[in-house]
Amino acid sequence: MAETAQLDPSPLIALREAAAFATLTDRAFLRVTGSDAARWLNGMVTNAIHPLAPGEGCYNFLLNAQGRIQGDCTIYRETSDLPEAPATFLIATTAAQAQIIQQHLDRFIIMDDVELAPAFTDESSLILLGPAAPDVLQRLGLPALAPLHLVHADTPHGPVLLFTPAPASIPKFELRAATATCDAIRADLQLPEVTAETLEALRILEAQPLFGKDIRDRDLPQETNQSHALHFAKGCYLGQEIVERIRSRGQVHRQLTAFRLAGDLPATLPTPLETLTNGQRKPAGELTSAALVPFPEGPVLLALGYARREALDTKQQLTYAGGIATPHHVI
Repeated sequence: MAETAQLDPSPLIALREAAAFATLTDRAFLRVTGSDAARWLNGMVTNAIHPLAPGEGCYNFLLNAQGRIQGDCTIYRETSDLPEAPATFLIATTAAQAQIIQQHLDRFIIMDDVELAPAFTDESSLILLGPAAPDVLQRLGLPALAPLHLVHADTPHGPVLLFTPAPASIPKFELRAATATCDAIRADLQLPEVTAETLEALRILEAQPLFGKDIRDRDLPQETNQSHALHFAKGCYLGQEIVERIRSRGQVHRQLTAFRLAGDLPATLPTPLETLTNGQRKPAGELTSAALVPFPEGPVLLALGYARREALDTKQQLTYAGGIATPHHVI
């Protein structure tokens, strides 16, 4: 652990106390159009699409018939100058998921007037983060949107798509624009640029699971502890029967949890969690993400993972190869 003292906490301090930005390379978008778009999309995802007003969004899972998560995304209803026109939607997800999500959804376009196609493929993305980020947006002539909103707007450097992800402890604003526009905005920001490693530390600090690491295609929605992705009064959708069955039973056997680690950073992920009962070690879950998070007072090992409910409820000690994992409240 001697190297941990050399970690620089200033990028994370900038995110939590002022403002900073990062270049994003993992964003992808799909656009859903057609007269049946709202009805069809509502039947494909776990959250309610019909109530979305122009410019509003919601976080969603895509499930298979067995209720297992096939992907996640945030879906925004596009703004339109023609109220009588059919609603169109923008699916924002990660680049690693875009093709999988498109293939998953394409299978269910049968007799529907729906078109699904990639969007903004030749553009770049920036993210502004921190409590002072709204002031930066104002300087660019952009509104400080509430979480889960979207707007097309102009800046002195060119038009941008501005949107916000789900609420978190630190305000976040993403911009998608032509690469030249993003380059000009980046040069004009006069803010520190943070690395992908700092964004990953922030993600784990905020306990935001990532599909492909913390959420896999074998996981069930209620296991992920992401209740904001589920709507229980929206009507039928793919995988709904399993989601409702779990709700009627009241709980799942394991839960995504934030941990503070005492020991070493896990050598590999996922890594098993165990409990010691009557001298015997028993499987109790797994760690799926971990990072050394720098603070002014010193670095802290934080992680995300799944723990069995009985181990959490009875506050059993959870160990992994290298240390102890203690559940903690998200900062």
